[in-house]
Amino acid sequence: MFILASASPRRRDLLAQIGASFRVEVSEAEEVREAKTAEELVRVNALAKARAVAAHAALPVLGADTVVALAGRIFGKPADEREAHEMLAALSGRAHDVLTGVAWCRGGQEFSTVEKTRVFFAALSKEMIARYVATGEPLGKAGAYAVQGRAAVFVERIEGSFSNVVGLPLHAAAHLAEKAGVDLYDASRA
Repeated sequence: MFILASASPRRRDLLAQIGASFRVEVSEAEEVREAKTAEELVRVNALAKARAVAAHAALPVLGADTVVALAGRIFGKPADEREAHEMLAALSGRAHDVLTGVAWCRGGQEFSTVEKTRVFFAALSKEMIARYVATGEPLGKAGAYAVQGRAAVFVERIEGSFSNVVGLPLHAAAHLAEKAGVDLYDASRA
């Protein structure tokens, strides 16, 4: 049993998909908005989220943070529909990186990694972007899209972890959990 320090329903769904034994406690950590690199940004935020919950929890804690990066620009969650339009127009017809920082805090020890996945977007017309933004799906999503939702039709191909693009690289999180001595599964539920 462990704690997921995240409000993301996508992260909860991914962990439930693999049968992990966890409970959710939303971290109150304040996210850093700028860093030298996208890698540094997501690692710092993932660790901050995990630390904030671990400070008062006996169980191991998993924190994560995801951003989209394109040509040195970092896209988090759009503030509004206008910003969602801008992000999607910038991603249109281009390849970008999705980066997720993953952090485990257990018994005073910290373990972290960053997963990077390359996503290739098709060219999107202004009408396609407007229709997609009107669905409301882009809000609350890094880079203003949900690969597991309607935006799946925008993706020509992915190089790397699909679950990373959704919001939690499952293989990386499980591998890091093993290093941290965290059992993702409750043996009594097997």
